[in-house]
Amino acid sequence: MAEAEIGASAGSSLEDLAARYGAAYPWLVAVTVLSAFSTAVLTSSIVNVAVPDVMGAFGVGQDQVQFIATAFFATMTASLLISPWVVDKLGVQLTFSISLVLFAIGSLISTFSPNLPVIIFGRVVQGFGSGIMQPLVMMALVQAFPPERRGLAMGLFSLGIVCAHGVGPYMGGLTIDAFHWRFIFLLPLPIVVFAFVMGLLFLPSRVKGTNASFDWLGFALLSVSMFCMMTVIANGQRDGWLSNSILVTFLIFLTTGEAFILTQIYGKTRMMELALFRYIPFAAAIAISLVYGLVNFSAIYLYPVFGQLVQEYTPSAAGFLILPGALFAVLILPFTGRFADAVPPQFGIGLGLILFGISNIILASSDISTMFWIIAMLIVLGRIGLAFMTPSMMSASLNTVPPEKIGEASAIVNFMMLFGGAIGINALVVLLDRRTQFHGEALTATQTSANPATRELLDNVSRLLGEEGFAEALRSPVALNYLGDIVHAQANTLGFQDGFVAIAVVAFLGLIPVSILHFVTRRARQAR
Repeated sequence: MAEAEIGASAGSSLEDLAARYGAAYPWLVAVTVLSAFSTAVLTSSIVNVAVPDVMGAFGVGQDQVQFIATAFFATMTASLLISPWVVDKLGVQLTFSISLVLFAIGSLISTFSPNLPVIIFGRVVQGFGSGIMQPLVMMALVQAFPPERRGLAMGLFSLGIVCAHGVGPYMGGLTIDAFHWRFIFLLPLPIVVFAFVMGLLFLPSRVKGTNASFDWLGFALLSVSMFCMMTVIANGQRDGWLSNSILVTFLIFLTTGEAFILTQIYGKTRMMELALFRYIPFAAAIAISLVYGLVNFSAIYLYPVFGQLVQEYTPSAAGFLILPGALFAVLILPFTGRFADAVPPQFGIGLGLILFGISNIILASSDISTMFWIIAMLIVLGRIGLAFMTPSMMSASLNTVPPEKIGEASAIVNFMMLFGGAIGINALVVLLDRRTQFHGEALTATQTSANPATRELLDNVSRLLGEEGFAEALRSPVALNYLGDIVHAQANTLGFQDGFVAIAVVAFLGLIPVSILHFVTRRARQAR
């Protein structure tokens, strides 16, 4: 990542501000950038708890509503690659301010949108601002803190991410219960205003300036490829996987994706240093970061939606499911960081994936009768696993490349995690729809006059309706409608249970690159 200087008034530099504010300056920078970044991370998960309400408001299914989450991730994934170039051109203070303004504009668009496509567009604008902000935040922390305290800076960065992911759904749920689902987009704005003012005061305005050109062709190819891939996954079931529109979109995805790879290999200007993949341990670590994004963000999406659609919790109760796990992960983060320093990273990653997989396998047996705190404690187990995995994964990714390539490696790691989150949620929603439909058809096929349980249920419901004074002509249709509701609820439960199994399977598949990392690093140690 390109180096850039940081400052607050016109022409001020890092050294000027550090001299002006003394020992407090690193903490002022930390409060400034982490308040903004935590808000962006919070916004990525706060909408998950609103999915059922948005479905009801616009009369659409999860296959369309999920874009309010995935569009944010996809845009943030692409825009973070442009951040280093923008910082070099405009300086940290102006880049930080612009990213916050974009985020606020996206929030207002989503809040006052008349339909779902406009909400999604607002989320795209939010994601673009958040993507530009993310690498800047990490760079600002590293530059503001002295070398001997940069571990603390990265700890604060991780703390902000973990807290925001846990608090986001709960705050969103409280907002929906107290006001309206549209207010979740306004919720971050006071913190955005605070961060904007702090940025003007404590981030440098001196511009490094650069004549380096940006790989606009590669950026365009990547953006088109990602958009087409997500469109194929989301619309394939509705339009038909072999329909002309899906096949053409898939062809565009393959063509632009291959063209992007070629530009990164042979182009004069590049966004990604693909040559790093020649280091097998790094390639394995990147595969692990992709798995991390897939399972982590998919689970964060699934838990509150499961809580509302299956458990019939209120939005705030569904959002609260994740909070204990996030708080527990914060408490053990210092321990897991020391654990990552003490043992080879593959052990921490493997332990984390196993715990997370076990958590979701057990959750796959949950239904409407499962107690709230059982589900919450199982989520805590999964969050503990990710707390072990995160520092070890970052260590494995950055320690397997030459020191001068750490900046490029960090950009690829962040890209793959967010990319995994975007396609993970996308694919999960498709799986939920297909499996719910499958189970619904299977259960419906069993509801015949030859089924004694079905006959008994209909007779009992008809008898109760008669006791309540319903006309005889209405009893049978109402009883059949009640039976249909039961079948739908059961199919929905089974579909979500399959979703938990799928997440667990992907987590366990992540042990394959972990094994590769283990054997390659062990062989390298033996060769020394």
